[in-house]
Amino acid sequence: MLSFENDYSEGAHEEILKRLSETNFAQAPGYGNDEYCESAREKIKHACQCPQADVYLLVGGTQTNQTVIDSLLHNYEGVIAAQTGHISVHEGGAIESNGHKVLTLPQHDGKIDAGELEQYLNTFWQDPTHEHMVCPGMVYISYPTEYGTLYSEQEFAAISNVCHRFHLPLYLDGARLGYGLMSPQADVTLPMIAKYCDAFYIGGTKVGALCGEAVVFTKNNTPKHFITTMKQHGALLAKGRLLGIQFDTLFTDDLYFKISRHAIDMAGLLKKGFLERGYSFYLESPTNQQFVILENEEMDALKEKVAFSFWEKYDDTHSVVRFATSWATKETQLAELFSLLKQG
Repeated sequence: MLSFENDYSEGAHEEILKRLSETNFAQAPGYGNDEYCESAREKIKHACQCPQADVYLLVGGTQTNQTVIDSLLHNYEGVIAAQTGHISVHEGGAIESNGHKVLTLPQHDGKIDAGELEQYLNTFWQDPTHEHMVCPGMVYISYPTEYGTLYSEQEFAAISNVCHRFHLPLYLDGARLGYGLMSPQADVTLPMIAKYCDAFYIGGTKVGALCGEAVVFTKNNTPKHFITTMKQHGALLAKGRLLGIQFDTLFTDDLYFKISRHAIDMAGLLKKGFLERGYSFYLESPTNQQFVILENEEMDALKEKVAFSFWEKYDDTHSVVRFATSWATKETQLAELFSLLKQG
């Protein structure tokens, strides 16, 4: 069975497995107070060109979003996100379970618009009854978005400026951050993200690690007792070394960026193969998630041999499905997929 269902089907990059094996019997303190975590934190700060940053290693994406958002908001505040934002659609109400409403804006290929954000905030504060409403307390964006699309530096700057004027922290979900940064269409760098965002996370789970995400607070703005909050949310790993070793490996010799670029190269080949066979795409994604329009009958037949994600209904006879490449995708897998498709 071929799988293009997601970018975390495989275990971990072999360099990570090697380091885990090499350090297996070394004794280390728990909860991130070990030399591996400290080394990872320093390498991440260097990569971000943000020496003042605070870096924390958490166990997974949903736990990370829930923990960071809960720590940055008062109990009467909500978080602004695109209608298609991960916290709004695919996290099982994790944010709402902590008493914080997700306040949605229209999405444009997965992105929010700075002008619409500003209009939303102005409308809220000009409403004489706003004390009876959920107060917007922060802004959430994803890079890449849930549709594989990218914010430009100009869009980043515009959203960041609106957040600054309204004294709202800007938080970026970087579950697939490497795949966004290594896209040929990206004009954003890791230091730029550190510049424009008050907090963000570098995804490991979907970019070569067994598990784990690295949260970066960029402006001496770490919430008080953040480790306690991590523990309350089940995001603090006792064997913190597991996360430290993985991120220390990923940020040695640019491994994180090299394997991310591989996924982008594979996505380019996948897109080319579908186009050559006459298929259409739902939108233009420059990253590792590709959204293909399939006839429903072909979709049902293909899923007997290939795993992919149903995304949404296109019309009565067609569906939008997602094919995702990853750091581990091989050209032989693409060739096998193409052999199963109709010929153009």
